[in-house]
Amino acid sequence: MGLVVSGLAVARGGIPVLEGLSFSVPAGSALILRGPNGIGKTTLLRTLAGLQPPLAGTVTGADEDAAYASHADGVKATLSVTENLAFWAEVYGRTLPQDVFAAFDLETLRDRAAGTLSSGQTRRLGLARLGVIGRSVLFLDEPTNSLDAFSVRLFADWLRDRHLASGGIAVIATHIDLGIDAPILELSPYVAAPDASGGSDEAFL
Repeated sequence: MGLVVSGLAVARGGIPVLEGLSFSVPAGSALILRGPNGIGKTTLLRTLAGLQPPLAGTVTGADEDAAYASHADGVKATLSVTENLAFWAEVYGRTLPQDVFAAFDLETLRDRAAGTLSSGQTRRLGLARLGVIGRSVLFLDEPTNSLDAFSVRLFADWLRDRHLASGGIAVIATHIDLGIDAPILELSPYVAAPDASGGSDEAFL
């Protein structure tokens, strides 16, 4: 089953920001969101993930199998890399998959305290959570923010070859070319009219 969005309108602080959004993302596919800063990409992703209610419209296909991840790492500095990932696996009732360490270039860092990692290593650890929580629908807000080209490629490879290849779905707000074959949804045409109201019809753990 895919993600289906129909007539969606979303608001930030009670003020409508986007309206008239209808799109679908089939299983095994991704959608890239584009638009200038402040247009409402984060608000849209949070609404799609069920973290805030829409003003209008419906979102189907996410439900309890969705996860939202921003560029915040959510890493516990006093725990090791392995302990951080094991914590998230336990929270989601899963066994820690051992292949996640190689996928995010963390193999040699398994026993390192997260607080001693470089910023890039910490970011990769934060993204590696996506590989352990087992959610098939991911809403990602600038996931590669502050990553170097090597780490961006690692993340894109995991997203394409593991998550999407296994039938997962991803909706991603990013200005980076991830090298993934995915349509781009430009949000500028969906900016809510100044007098838009909630009654109008309408676009890690």
